[in-house]
Amino acid sequence: MIKTEKILHLKSHRGRKVRVVREHYLRERVPCYSSLCQADCENDGKVLPGDLTHYVVPDVGVVVDFLEILEFRELQGVVFTQTACQAVQHCKGRRQYNRLRNLIKDPRHDCVLFANEFQEYSYCPREKGESQEKWQTRCVYSAAVWYHNHLAGMKDVVMITEDQDAVAEYSSLNAGVYVISVQDFLQNFWPELQPAHELYSSISQALQEKESESSQKEYTEHLPAEILEAGIKSGRYIKGTLNINKHHDEASIMTEGLSNKNNGTELHPSWAVLVCGNKNRNRAVHGDTVVVELLPKSEWRGKVTALSEGEEKSGEDNESKPMPTGRVVGILQRNWRDYVVTFPPRDGTQSQSRNSQRILAVPWDRRIPKIRISTQQADALQDHRVVVRIDSWESTSLYPNGHSVRVLGRAGEMETEVQTILIENCIHVPPFSDAQLREMPVNSPEKPWRMDPVQVAERRDLRETHLVFSIDPRGCEDVDDTLSVRSIAGGKLLELGVHIADVTHFVAEGSLTDLEASTTYYLADRRYDMLPAVLSADLCSLLGGVDRYAMSVMWELDAQTLAVNKVWYGRTVIRSSYQLHYELAQALLNGEPAEVPELARLEPEEKDAKLAELNQALETLTHVARHLRAQRDRGGALELEGVEVRAQLDEQRNITALVPRQPLEVHETVAECMIYANHWVARKIQETFPHQALLRRHPPPRQEFFNQLVESAKAMGFTIDTRTNKALADSLDRAVDPQDPLVNKMLRMMATTAMSQALYFSTGLESQDQFYHYGLALDRYTHFTSPIRRYADIVVHRLLTAAIAVERGADSGRAIASNKELEELAQHINSKNRAAQRAQKLSTVLFQCLYFKERDPQTDPQCVADAIVYSIRNNGLLVYIPEYGVKGPVYLKNREGQVVAAGEDGSCEWQSGSLRHYSDRISTTSSCGTSTFRLCDHITVRISVRSTSSHADSLNLEIISNKPHRSAEPQQPHSQGRSQLVQEVVRQAEEAQQQAQEKAARRPKLSREEREFSQSKTPNLYSLLEEVRELALMDLDTAARVCVTSAS
Repeated sequence: MIKTEKILHLKSHRGRKVRVVREHYLRERVPCYSSLCQADCENDGKVLPGDLTHYVVPDVGVVVDFLEILEFRELQGVVFTQTACQAVQHCKGRRQYNRLRNLIKDPRHDCVLFANEFQEYSYCPREKGESQEKWQTRCVYSAAVWYHNHLAGMKDVVMITEDQDAVAEYSSLNAGVYVISVQDFLQNFWPELQPAHELYSSISQALQEKESESSQKEYTEHLPAEILEAGIKSGRYIKGTLNINKHHDEASIMTEGLSNKNNGTELHPSWAVLVCGNKNRNRAVHGDTVVVELLPKSEWRGKVTALSEGEEKSGEDNESKPMPTGRVVGILQRNWRDYVVTFPPRDGTQSQSRNSQRILAVPWDRRIPKIRISTQQADALQDHRVVVRIDSWESTSLYPNGHSVRVLGRAGEMETEVQTILIENCIHVPPFSDAQLREMPVNSPEKPWRMDPVQVAERRDLRETHLVFSIDPRGCEDVDDTLSVRSIAGGKLLELGVHIADVTHFVAEGSLTDLEASTTYYLADRRYDMLPAVLSADLCSLLGGVDRYAMSVMWELDAQTLAVNKVWYGRTVIRSSYQLHYELAQALLNGEPAEVPELARLEPEEKDAKLAELNQALETLTHVARHLRAQRDRGGALELEGVEVRAQLDEQRNITALVPRQPLEVHETVAECMIYANHWVARKIQETFPHQALLRRHPPPRQEFFNQLVESAKAMGFTIDTRTNKALADSLDRAVDPQDPLVNKMLRMMATTAMSQALYFSTGLESQDQFYHYGLALDRYTHFTSPIRRYADIVVHRLLTAAIAVERGADSGRAIASNKELEELAQHINSKNRAAQRAQKLSTVLFQCLYFKERDPQTDPQCVADAIVYSIRNNGLLVYIPEYGVKGPVYLKNREGQVVAAGEDGSCEWQSGSLRHYSDRISTTSSCGTSTFRLCDHITVRISVRSTSSHADSLNLEIISNKPHRSAEPQQPHSQGRSQLVQEVVRQAEEAQQQAQEKAARRPKLSREEREFSQSKTPNLYSLLEEVRELALMDLDTAARVCVTSAS
């Protein structure tokens, strides 16, 4: 080891240059991570293959500016130098640096990191007077030469750079080491990799445009990081995540109860700081971690409370009470991601050069500012959806600069819109790779899968002793849970069993499949599975009549009191005797005639005996589930309300089923058993690993979030107590209007809005009193019952396996993840779940718009529906349409200042007049008199679609009568309306399919891999219902699309 010195030239927080000298140690042996190495380097982990024609060493400029090109999996044998990685960290920040680190760690990419600055023979000290750029290029070239020599010339090394001086200086110095430009590299080695060529062209143009920026300041400069950190510590500045309102030109950040010494303000922990206007946001984008300085109290404003229709002018009448208002003075962490934009039609304001045109592309997400793109395809890409990335946003530019990545397709086409939803939510769903599929077991007619005798011997065999059955939707393929119940000890005891697919037997920790798994994504017309079909629909699916591995929880209960005597956890072998669907199970419980397929071929006597045995098991299971639900109800479990219009479609995108409006009791029975299993597994892993268990908590909502619920209920004559979940549940049960059952539904929807979000967490991060699940009224809870579709359940299965091993005194195998590692994983899973929920919601809205888009709202009776008012705003109403599960705004005042006036027959028209807003009602006054709209009033609305080329379509609701649409009972028409919805969407889908065949060249199709490995036909209904329970506690709009009967 050789000791030397490394000289750094840094800047102080005051901007002065500082010369720092640090000790630097050089080693002769540094890992090269090549499979061709003959020097016995300690190459632990990923190594470069030896069958490539060359290795690629990108210089600093290429890694900093063209990292996206290096992310193509086709580019193999890439050697990233320590010099380049440090430059990314200093120039691009932590986010880009972490992206590079993740790329290097990713086993799917053939790239490694070489610590060239610690290698004795590749290290280059910086010479006196040498610029940093020249020194960095020399370091990278030295590393490339060392690599070639280290491998004894067996592998050519190509250094790629955008520095033409470096190409001229180094290209002919060493045989076997080639120095070429990125463009030449792509043209010579990857001529057919067209996306990489297009991306290179786009980035190059963006870099050229950046150099030609004007010097006039449009925004104030951000403060240095040192000043920001000091200001945060002193209380002068406030740190938070910027959340931009998509309807108004305002944003907010949540405070953490910090005082502001600039104006002596003590901020309440629940307050948000308002940031109004682009100038005060100071180039911050939605999701950025920013630092805010409060404005003087005289400049504080309130949030806009009026409904937004295009441009909305603010004013005292349309704002809430003044709240802390500030301006962004610095950005700690950028949250830039891929954005979908639309190129607008050309006009004279777009600047143009000989080779490219500068376009202000309009993002699909209304919260994102326009992005300036340089492109040579401006005309061809008009009205197309294009994926872009932001490169920079200088203080001299009104808009951020970016570059295009790829074209999705023409705006408005189905596949384009679906892919837009995925990209906007950072969801990447490529087909399962060959490497992942090679990890999978084989099960084919030629080579059927069989159980391992060793595994069978180690597990508890339930095949001959227990009546195991599943209850799922009709035709379900991915059965991940089964149940059993039997009487033991002469009828004194009951044994209840929940048996879950043993996914962890097939998915090894650290495998490619494990690394890629996150969650299953459900959209209205498709589903992207977390696991390959050989597992999700076959070997992990607990199908009837086949042997399967399972993870089981079995309770021994007192037959009279149902008190728990003992619980057994372990791995089992099961064979499901019956694969029931929900309607069949409910029919058996009701004593109705029903045909069980598994019993169809038996003799009458044997058939009757087995049917009686199955009926007894279902009745016992229902009895136990009622008891479990009653226990949770006594503890304060909530029953929240949602809208049940989730559609299930087949591969041709025809709707095949809708989740029933009112769940059958058997839905509740299955759900209660799953909740019970989740609760007991949470207890087990938390008691065994107090600081390293993955649980799910649901914090109590903030009391101020219940204000609208309490005030609305009071206006209707009800009292809502929100002090505890028990008090809330009881008061919601009492708030019933015998004349209108939708009143209670509305109140429960308001309660849903107030709910906080349920989150995964590591038990080492929180005190035990924070483990509580508010919605379920359980002291500990986790997810264990759906490992086929949720990665969190896979983690919990591994923890349970380790806990069982600890209990038996056996070796648990791999070390349990530390609290820090588990918490990072929990945050990642939470993020993926939020993205999945947003995508599901947007997909549902997309299909709702498709249903109404081709209809004439003026003549089609299906565009007229009954709506109920659930919220009052300054200039209108928020309503819910039960028939279609649609929620949205209804304006009572338009841009011209006219208000809605109702005639004697209830019909409405626009007239000059005034509007007055109250907490529980809103009144309009015109020449026709005064019309008043109250909470829970039924009105008639006309539904149409508001289309824009740049953004997603949305539904437009217009009031046409202040009376109910139908005078009959409000519940009666729903089923008929949904049936017509199904029939009409099926008809439209069939027509669209015919058009797609005629225009095959224009419409993108799914690849064979996507059809085979990324989708399956129908989701597991219990899984959907359990997910719905979670959604009900998080987001009203999401909950309003699915069936929910209790909070989860």
